Amino acid sequence: MKKLLASALFILSMQVSAQEKVIRLYDGPAPGSEHWKQKEKENNKNLWNTRIVYNVADPTLTVFRPTDPNGTAVVICPGGGFQALSIDSEGFDVAKWLNQKGVTCFVLKYRLVESKTDDPTRELASRRENPKQREAETLPVIRLAMADGLKALEYVRKHASEYSIRPDRIGIIGFSAGGTVTASVAYNYTPETRPDFAAPVYLQYDWVIRNGVPADAPPMFLLAASDDQLGLGPHSVRLYNDWIAAKKPAELHLYSKGGHGFGMRVQHLPSDRWIERFADWLDVQGLLKK
Repeated sequence: MKKLLASALFILSMQVSAQEKVIRLYDGPAPGSEHWKQKEKENNKNLWNTRIVYNVADPTLTVFRPTDPNGTAVVICPGGGFQALSIDSEGFDVAKWLNQKGVTCFVLKYRLVESKTDDPTRELASRRENPKQREAETLPVIRLAMADGLKALEYVRKHASEYSIRPDRIGIIGFSAGGTVTASVAYNYTPETRPDFAAPVYLQYDWVIRNGVPADAPPMFLLAASDDQLGLGPHSVRLYNDWIAAKKPAELHLYSKGGHGFGMRVQHLPSDRWIERFADWLDVQGLLKK
């Protein structure tokens, strides 16, 4: 019995250490939303049938450290229409998979549109019926979310040695709204916040904050499905074309089936293995070697 208890405690300690700690991005109220009053919450029963986080006003990074770090790190931005965050399939589950490849991961909770109820998924569905109103409410928040993405990269680079990370091997990946954040970051960085690689996954390109591909733009990995219910497949193609036209390295994957928001969900489709293709790409970039 003692051996069984010791084994259980060891496994639990390993699980806790994987999700090491949560870091606040700002010492005080986040700039630009100092007067927000909403409190962060979670919901497990919703239209998406997954755990979500909403009403984020105090952006954070949740750290996932691999057993044998290879020097590469990635900031992970879950999606959810800037109304919520699909924190597991587009966040924590991605981090745990990449940890097995030696990648140190930081899951970002970025600022979101305030939810007036306890079901942000229904609020988002309702907002889609009035596109102009939704855009007016969302666009200002996208700029704040982008600032959180940039701040996250700045934090990781500043603390690289603490996490056994190389400061020239820090990237960002995001899904849906998180992909929009990722692409916006790839257009709007400083030397301190420049991602060394970027991976927008089924992003909404119309909402990306951009003025032109930067002269030192990072290599980019893009992914989507042609049967995306929101019609966002072509958005990845447009971003890919812009990157290639600027003679910057990019790789694009479009699955015939997969829908929108698949993340790490198992659908018994080739798109289930998208993260293996992402790892292949990282390997080609030399980012999985020590």
